[in-house]
Amino acid sequence: MENTFERVILTKGEIVLKAGERVTDQYYVYDGCLRTFFIDKAGKEHTIQFAIQDWWISDYIAFFTGEKAVLNIECIQNAVLYKISKKNIEKTYDRIPKVERFFRKKMEKSFASFQKRILANLAQSAKERYVNFISTYPNIEQHIKNYHIASYLGITTESLSRIRKELTTS
Repeated sequence: MENTFERVILTKGEIVLKAGERVTDQYYVYDGCLRTFFIDKAGKEHTIQFAIQDWWISDYIAFFTGEKAVLNIECIQNAVLYKISKKNIEKTYDRIPKVERFFRKKMEKSFASFQKRILANLAQSAKERYVNFISTYPNIEQHIKNYHIASYLGITTESLSRIRKELTTS
């Protein structure tokens, strides 16, 4: 498995992936924080995912289909990542079947989390989504900008401030 993973050190603000690029790698977050985001036709950013220690991140639509990236990945807190190419992961699956099972289990959990997030966005109030966010990403708030959190929740930064104030006074 030598040379299967490549260590990547990033500083805050670095872009790992830009929409329109080819995606050949996925990244394991050893330390730090990243986010995936989409920019709509009006130029508004929509944060899709945060990745903190022990999480994986990529544009999985592009990674699995071979299409070009629709998402961007930004380092929002200095980070150490380990990247693995699609080619190397496939080789590893062939050599060590238990690794394939491990990744399948990780993907199953990720898929379930994304569906829960979609349902929450459809059915929960902004306050409920914020409470879920802070339980999913404990201790992350001090490391990321308010507009990233608001973008992830699908609300304005003013609404986020109002929700926080409401929660601290209740």
